[in-house]
Amino acid sequence: MKTNLLFKSLAVAAALGLGANGAMADTFAVGDGTFLLNDEPFVVKAAELHYPRIPKEYWEHRIQMVKALGMNTVCLYVFWNIHEPQEGQFDFEGQNDIAEFCRLAQKHDMKVIVRPGPYVCAEWEMGGLPWWLLKKKDIALREQDPYFMERVKLFEQEVGKQLTPLTIENGGPIIMVQVENEYGSYGVDKPYVSAIRDIVKEAGFDNVTPFQCDWSSNFTNNGLDDLVWTMNFGTGANIDEQFAKLKELRPNSPLMCSEFWSGWFDKWGANHETRDAKDMVEGIDEMLSKGISFSLYMTHGGTSFGHWAGANSPGFAPDVTSYDYDAPITEWGTVTPKYDLLRTTLQKYSDKKLPAPPKANAIIEVPQFEFTEFAPLSAGVQRSTQSRDVETFEALDMGWGCAVYQTILPALPMGGTLFINDSHDFSQVFLNGQYIGKIDRVKNDKAIAIPRCAKGDTLSILVEAMGRINFGRAIKDFKGITDGVTIQADDEGHEVTYDLKNWTISLIPDDYEIAVAALEAPAAPAKERGYYRGTFNLKKTGDTFLDFSTWGKGQVWVNGHPLGRIWSIGPQQTLYVPGPWLKKGQNEVVVLDIVGPTEAVSVGLKEPKLDNLNLEKTNLHNNPGDRPDLNSATPAAAGQFAAGNGWQTVKFDSPATGRYLAIEALSTQNGKDQVALAELYALDSKGQRLSREPWTAKYADSEKEQGNHTADKVYDLQESTYWQTVPGATLPHLIVIDLGSEQTVTGIQYLPRAEQGAPGSIKDYKVYLYK
Repeated sequence: MKTNLLFKSLAVAAALGLGANGAMADTFAVGDGTFLLNDEPFVVKAAELHYPRIPKEYWEHRIQMVKALGMNTVCLYVFWNIHEPQEGQFDFEGQNDIAEFCRLAQKHDMKVIVRPGPYVCAEWEMGGLPWWLLKKKDIALREQDPYFMERVKLFEQEVGKQLTPLTIENGGPIIMVQVENEYGSYGVDKPYVSAIRDIVKEAGFDNVTPFQCDWSSNFTNNGLDDLVWTMNFGTGANIDEQFAKLKELRPNSPLMCSEFWSGWFDKWGANHETRDAKDMVEGIDEMLSKGISFSLYMTHGGTSFGHWAGANSPGFAPDVTSYDYDAPITEWGTVTPKYDLLRTTLQKYSDKKLPAPPKANAIIEVPQFEFTEFAPLSAGVQRSTQSRDVETFEALDMGWGCAVYQTILPALPMGGTLFINDSHDFSQVFLNGQYIGKIDRVKNDKAIAIPRCAKGDTLSILVEAMGRINFGRAIKDFKGITDGVTIQADDEGHEVTYDLKNWTISLIPDDYEIAVAALEAPAAPAKERGYYRGTFNLKKTGDTFLDFSTWGKGQVWVNGHPLGRIWSIGPQQTLYVPGPWLKKGQNEVVVLDIVGPTEAVSVGLKEPKLDNLNLEKTNLHNNPGDRPDLNSATPAAAGQFAAGNGWQTVKFDSPATGRYLAIEALSTQNGKDQVALAELYALDSKGQRLSREPWTAKYADSEKEQGNHTADKVYDLQESTYWQTVPGATLPHLIVIDLGSEQTVTGIQYLPRAEQGAPGSIKDYKVYLYK
């Protein structure tokens, strides 16, 4: 009843042109080639901030930081899975109080752009969708699946209750609301996008300027006539070309880059990503000089605390805990040279002197301390179930954590090969309790050798789930063992396949309370898998960075607060600890390590370690044994690509069949040796794009590892990343992609770099398919 009265009073106030507090409300509208704030031209200068990635105690500080930078708007996603952790249980309190975040923005005279999804991407677990949707195994995500749409509607209505009182018509700061998010990278489905638009409007956002964002290469596929169209692109992009098609179709529309990427996100096992400050600032300067609005993604990235970091696709590339993003404001809220350079530029477009940035928060050191308490991983088992077949975490009603799958083996006198179909995500295999190896989804591992064993021996598989994929069709990312487990073995000269059954599945959620309960009967620390606890004392608090360089793989909590994931492979070796989460006196640190540390110690540093790789082997794809001999091979196509930006299609004279697709770059458009290739597709017998989910990089004669310009970037669904050869490596250059199985291919689609002039674009080429 109170909610209904509130909405009625707001409706009356809006009809009178008043805000919720009775004062005259501002207006925001779409004008001729510009946005209008109170009927005056308004260029949106938005800073993307994510409230779950910033401790609530620091929300206002970060808003003040972007205000001092010269921004006039805060742009934010609404993360469904933190607000509805279990079906029907909504949480908008404390750290999830999104309305309070918006009120703080308004306090500092900042407008707000809301992006309520339901899908947000954001390198966030499952792109913001809640894991419990996957309990309905046949659900179709981001489509008009009845159950999915029912849950979306209920969620958006709850968001509306929180935020529609804060729309501009009601005297609040919210000026725009987004419908879905980059849907062109998922599919072509205008009826679905239209249905989401209607749900968002019905939730109370019917009088707020609605918009949809996409890439310049695909925005027309799902563009709705009644929505503002905005483009997403990154540092260095050719800005005129990014808006060329939009200006042709809607010459009077305001132009806005709704995601101008300031940097990029980091993945486990790859170098820390950076982007040039000068290029970023020049792009923003160019847009502002042309009256183009923008949102800087990210202005401050923050931290994917706990288990909220997602994973990229095709393949499986989980994101690190830090979401520093090489943004102008560091993960811990301090200025960078990128900030200073941008602030100088934005001052040019402000008629007032920008306020000074707020004082940085204190950073402290913590002397090295030991973890003196230990409990084995088995102490965290919450329940076990018997099942003839393996089951996923979702089927067993668990969102995150680990599971032990255990069964009894037949006699294998000659050993065999164990296949896990499929391991999501990091599996360790044990025979009678003895570790024999791992199967890592990141490396696309599928199998491991099993030594000989007797009938009745016990096979155990410990599976740890990482973040669910947040981009592309693979967001339907079940965890655990998703299909089955088989063993191939020789039996008196015959090949035998055992489909293993009759499993005991033990579940270990990654939960602080469970960890503490497991440590109630602690043992002496050992270099084993399990729970560890240590303490340190402080006389004063402040931000710090706990170093976990000597640890294996797992999760960390400080005083009950989830800090995030650790993994020895890097590049991230420290975890950011916000000062408000510490206290004077004794502080507790709990670690769940599923691999085991080399030394159970940590230390608090004044600077993070975000670029320290510790890999078993290189990320490069330059094994000489993988280079094909193409001297006598007949190319499926040969010719010249056109110069400039944008997609190009090459159709073969006749279909070609093979598992491996090779592109040989014979020359470049600029006459130099260095080659770059942003995206690559292969076309099937009907001229449609083949799925790239099974693709892996087989070989590249040259890859610029600094900046992560490796061969896998040509199929990572990101138009702003690219494969690039090392300067000085001589032509020709060769890249080979494993398509995952033998395919019939009728052509390819090639995308050069998005920057003006398409640096490194290929001129003369040959394309091969081979088996």
